Amino acid sequence: MKKIYWILVLLFLMGREQSMAMVRLPSVIASNMVLQRQSNVNLWGWSDPAEKIYITTSWNNKKDSVTADGNAQWKINIPTPVAGGPYTITIKGNNQIVLSNILIGEVWVCAGQSNMEWSSYQGLKQMLDELPNSANDQIRLFQVAKTTASNPQDDCVGQWKVCGPESLKGFSAIGYFYAKKLQQELGVPVGVVNASWGGTPAEVWTAGAVVEDNPVLKNASSKLEKSIWWPTQPGRTYNAMISPLTNLAIAGVIWYQGESNTSTNSTYQALFTAMIADWRKQWQKEFPFYFVQIAPYKYNTALIGALLREQQAKSLALSNTGMVVITDLVDDVNNIHPQNKLEVANRLAKLALSETYKKDMGIVKSPMFKKMEHAGNKMALYFDNAPNGFMVKGNAQPSDFYIAGDDQTFLPAEVKLEKDRIVVWNKTIQKPVAIRFAFSNTAMANVFSKEGLPVTPFRTDDWKVETTAVK
Repeated sequence: MKKIYWILVLLFLMGREQSMAMVRLPSVIASNMVLQRQSNVNLWGWSDPAEKIYITTSWNNKKDSVTADGNAQWKINIPTPVAGGPYTITIKGNNQIVLSNILIGEVWVCAGQSNMEWSSYQGLKQMLDELPNSANDQIRLFQVAKTTASNPQDDCVGQWKVCGPESLKGFSAIGYFYAKKLQQELGVPVGVVNASWGGTPAEVWTAGAVVEDNPVLKNASSKLEKSIWWPTQPGRTYNAMISPLTNLAIAGVIWYQGESNTSTNSTYQALFTAMIADWRKQWQKEFPFYFVQIAPYKYNTALIGALLREQQAKSLALSNTGMVVITDLVDDVNNIHPQNKLEVANRLAKLALSETYKKDMGIVKSPMFKKMEHAGNKMALYFDNAPNGFMVKGNAQPSDFYIAGDDQTFLPAEVKLEKDRIVVWNKTIQKPVAIRFAFSNTAMANVFSKEGLPVTPFRTDDWKVETTAVK
């Protein structure tokens, strides 16, 4: 009888223990993570309702506490110091979790489609060359697994890893090279969270309601071609891969996407800026958002790439955004995946270092068309971001400038580069009214700022463009 008694007692205690929910954390709050420096960061998770959770941080040995709500959720705001580490965080409720090897530094999210996703798995030579020497304890990587959901999720699949030859395999080349450049220049730890998926249109990265409640965006999304390789329904990757991150304190976002929206290019600015605004709303922070203008590529329909680039450039009207131009970083216009990811990442990093971190990096933005003036039968073009003038790369005349009169027929222009402007003309057009530069799917123009950044493609007209199939 005594033996049976003690067995029953043991079973009772085991049942009582199991009835108590274990304190749990989302995957993005874990050992090896980077927390945003000199910020008020969130720590959050789940437990028993009304359970009191104690959090001790080793950088100040301070103990804080929070009580879980009726939904068995808890969240606490913790101040972080200047960059440093490694530190530990102890989280204690009915059970105890110790997070170790935590660094304090800069945290960035990188997102988009295949050009952001591209890694050593796609045979990128730059990454294959980098892998053997990639060990760096000051860079941490978090890969969000490709997942979709019909409603916003509170957790995602992923794991923080210390950067090295094994952990870097399959990780975004641009995300890694961006983090490496920031880490070198700032001298602080950098954590990068990669949420990218090849082929995805921007609609899937945008909260469903943002698209569905806007008739124009909803109509455009209905025209997207379905695929067995990626989702196309609004909000699906946002719900599963972005929403779980919105409690995480971040410095900002870098983005490379747009190729899958070329067929619905006319609505891209509205969609893209609405997406950025909503992400900022969900994060409750007006963080910087830097993006890559899509590269030259031989699309099957004329001008859809040029029109998408135009929409991207117009998106710069949204505050605290920046764009890098990469018309010179393409080795093959028949390949939608340019191989030089290192320079793309470096241009993004220099933009962030200058704009976000206020470091003197020189001129980091491509020349952008500002205005034009008539000069007889010639047109004088003026630009932002070109204080020292322009240059041509290669032994050739300036390329890809076209000029038109009222008949809207564009002809190749003669070009003269001057210190503060570019003058264009065609002898057969006495009264020019419009200029286009590099306004095609595949243009890789040879005109740059004196600092070596390509002039941003543009057109001065708003005439209707015929997008016909390329034969």
